Amino acid sequence: MKRIFILIVLVILAGIAGIVVRSTSGGTVAELRGLVSHNNANDVRQEIRHTYELSPGARVELVGLNGAVKIETSETKTAEVYIERTASSQEALDRRKVTVEADANSLRIRGEKSDSGFFSHFFGKSAGERVTLKLPRQISLYAKGVNGSFVTSDIDGAVEVAGINGKVHIANAVGRATFKGINGNMVVGLKKIDQDGVTLSGINGNIELQFGSDVNADFDARGMNGRVVSDLPNVSIDKSKRGNYWARIGTGGSGITAKGINGNIRFTRGAVAPAEMAAVSEN
Repeated sequence: MKRIFILIVLVILAGIAGIVVRSTSGGTVAELRGLVSHNNANDVRQEIRHTYELSPGARVELVGLNGAVKIETSETKTAEVYIERTASSQEALDRRKVTVEADANSLRIRGEKSDSGFFSHFFGKSAGERVTLKLPRQISLYAKGVNGSFVTSDIDGAVEVAGINGKVHIANAVGRATFKGINGNMVVGLKKIDQDGVTLSGINGNIELQFGSDVNADFDARGMNGRVVSDLPNVSIDKSKRGNYWARIGTGGSGITAKGINGNIRFTRGAVAPAEMAAVSEN
């Protein structure tokens, strides 16, 4: 009975706090202009659209996003940003900020939650967003704290992805690649591996590494709770002791390190681009 009484009191206080917050709020806290539509009393949506010009090698940062991220890349200098924000009420939408900042050398998209009181924070439902980007292929990509799937096409630059709660799919990475704190399955295409190599750590899910036809690398895994297997003919795998694996892809070369993986790692061949297929057929 005591627990039930306490719960009833908390619910009543939460209702009172919600009324106070609504009566004292002075407009939206969203930092970006967008289209807001009310489909019904419990559904609020906001669309954010921006276009920027980026220099080759520009840094793109995505931090603290509550929803899926999809990135399409091409041979362009234009970055197109589309963000769809949704919440159960305007109050819930206003409690969360999404900011977009850009110049020629960088694009930064950040989600933040504003302070609106203990009870609103505890009982309120957080707003979410779906981010769709069309970007130049020649960029460096940094993503941290995404609560949703993270999917991108080819990136001709460094890739660092951390703290993702969802599947991760990188079509092709060229350059240094770092993945850590991923709660979901991963598929990563490795067209080339530079001298800085590839790092995988704290992954809770299966990992598929799709190698380009001319990639040579050495692989070292420690503290794995899973197996390392290969679908490639030119790979030798050695298991020295429980949880530790070593492998050579092709003739060996740049390093791929894995640590604290709770899942299997599989080596496969990456998809062949149409241009490469045409060159092979001509020969």
